[in-house]
Amino acid sequence: MQKVMIIGNGGSGKSTLAKQLGAMLEIPVYHMDALFWKPGWTPIDRDTLIRETKKIMGQDKWIIDGNYNATMEIRMQQADTIIFLHYRTIHCLYGIVKRRIQYRNRTRSDMGKGCPEKLDWEFFNWVRTFNKKKAPTIYHKLSKYQDKHILIFKRRKDLNHFVHTLL
Repeated sequence: MQKVMIIGNGGSGKSTLAKQLGAMLEIPVYHMDALFWKPGWTPIDRDTLIRETKKIMGQDKWIIDGNYNATMEIRMQQADTIIFLHYRTIHCLYGIVKRRIQYRNRTRSDMGKGCPEKLDWEFFNWVRTFNKKKAPTIYHKLSKYQDKHILIFKRRKDLNHFVHTLL
């Protein structure tokens, strides 16, 4: 596990896992949200996102969390380990509501600076429909990478067991 990609629904715990693995494995952690969002929730353009992601991937070791379809394929190609947190929708909706309460009027460390935590209908709906609309595409993409170490977790209990095996 030198180049790790973590994907999954909003509220699934991608950033938390990335930080945890980064500390355990002593590997730098990068959050796609922090790359993509500039102050005031201003997104960067697709070409800049791809360029910045490639800079990170030029390093010997990295952990990158986040989905972002514009860079998903190139991250899958370069990663040696891909972790997909594929939890039930209700668990992820709980995660985003809990996060909204926990970080009210503050910016999370895995988010771009000047982007205080928010929960709008667009994001809520994205999380709500992720398993129907996004997950099948992710599974299709993963099927092309049989040479990678692919870990799919459908329960937090299984993820926690995996993390404890790394200690």
